[in-house]
Amino acid sequence: MKRHLILKLLAVNLAVIGFVIIVVWLSIDTLAAGYFVTLMEKYHISPGPAHAMFVGAVHRYLLWACLAAVILAVVLSFVMMRRILAPLTRMTVVTREIAAGNFAERVPVGTQDEVGQLAQAFNRMASSLEKIENLRRTLMIDVAHELRTPLTNIRGYLEALTDGVLPPSASTFVLLQDETMRLVQLVEDVLQLARADAAHGSLNVEPIDLNAAIDTAIETFLPRFKRKSVVVKRHVPQGPVTVPADRARIARILRNLTDNAARYTPQNGTVDIRIELGAEQVRVDFSNDGNELIATDLPYLFERFFRGEKSRSRQHGGAGIGLAIVKELVEAHGGTVGAELTDGRVRIWFALPFDPH
Repeated sequence: MKRHLILKLLAVNLAVIGFVIIVVWLSIDTLAAGYFVTLMEKYHISPGPAHAMFVGAVHRYLLWACLAAVILAVVLSFVMMRRILAPLTRMTVVTREIAAGNFAERVPVGTQDEVGQLAQAFNRMASSLEKIENLRRTLMIDVAHELRTPLTNIRGYLEALTDGVLPPSASTFVLLQDETMRLVQLVEDVLQLARADAAHGSLNVEPIDLNAAIDTAIETFLPRFKRKSVVVKRHVPQGPVTVPADRARIARILRNLTDNAARYTPQNGTVDIRIELGAEQVRVDFSNDGNELIATDLPYLFERFFRGEKSRSRQHGGAGIGLAIVKELVEAHGGTVGAELTDGRVRIWFALPFDPH
């Protein structure tokens, strides 16, 4: 590729040199030679031999100049262009490495010109591909790990039933059904996460009232709050809080956050839901009493399959995907998410662009 490109660039230079030589040649034959003849006749000198000698000498020197220009063009093309095109050659090598699965390769950036900018853009693309590949591998490992436990339990129960070690009973079938439902829920969570990843650029944006959406989410999980005697407090502005967003995705965000609060708030605890209006964004806070969550867990709360608290175990049904879905959907709206731990209370928040006018 490099040689071919150099030859093409060299051909362009040679074409320019050839065009200049032709123009100069014709100019000498038509203009300079005519001026020379006129000058000779003015001084009453026979122009015949002198004219032929003049034209021949100029043509001869012009040919030597053309040859020197061609040699110089060839040398400079192979020296300078080879150096200029070196990053492109390296990109070809790195591309083959990436295609083979080695995403750690990068192109050295030695200049800030167009070729250097191309190398920087190529490196950013390679970094993104490496990150995506790492996420894919991590997701596959995590999903396999999450599936293994319920499948192992189901296999153990079925083998025990088959061998007659465990008598068939209603309690045994309830356990099998619970494990099966855990598998179904995990598959549904992974599907929702995939849909959240694909939400970027495919939002159906319309005016949404956050107050009404929060009320709907609370109403959905109200029986679970009542079973644990959890008090839910709302601190929201009077009237509607309208933001441009995708209604279905906002509902998913609020359901996941409310589900997270209902799942991990201890018995007789409290949940505070707050809406804060800013000049350019609206922030929604979900805070609840925390159990074993520590400050070092906060940066990882929105990671896939992360469980900070010991209460976030498989017995509680959480796969650690809910907050990852929240993060993907909020960022698809151009917003941000965060988590804080203050005085034993966990605060999980998200902020969306907002125009109060």
